[in-house]
Amino acid sequence: MAEDERGAWLEAAMERYEESLLRMCYAYLADRALAEDAVQETFLKAWKGYERFRGEADEKTWLMRIAINTCKSIRRGTWFRHIDRSAMPSQLPEQEASFDERDDTVTCAVMKLRPRLREAVLLHWYQEMSAEETAKVLGVSRSTVYERLNKAQTILKRELEAWYHEN
Repeated sequence: MAEDERGAWLEAAMERYEESLLRMCYAYLADRALAEDAVQETFLKAWKGYERFRGEADEKTWLMRIAINTCKSIRRGTWFRHIDRSAMPSQLPEQEASFDERDDTVTCAVMKLRPRLREAVLLHWYQEMSAEETAKVLGVSRSTVYERLNKAQTILKRELEAWYHEN
């Protein structure tokens, strides 16, 4: 692919997926500046590695995989572990559809899940990826995705049951 074609692809991909990637990276890193850096790094890696993209997954799945790996690299950084990065729903990057105020309670509960469970929930339920796409992004089997979603659902049900009955 010629460099100008690759540039046009990158521009279109940024237009389509930047918001989704930013929300995922923010949920993973709990810091807007780091999330923005992760998204930029994701697109840079995608641009550099586009020739290796085989089309076995769709572009969004491929980009989410790059983004999650980028976030994992950032989280492995020594200084990252010494900073409180509690993500609050009000700090999440804006999305096109507005949340009902009650969604904050659910979002906070999701953000408190262990990372592996949270990743599966965010990709499958929030990013509306299929279990197959989620499995490809996370590099696990589809059955592992279902296991993680079931565990997350059990935890969330327990955590949110009293809140649900109050509303």
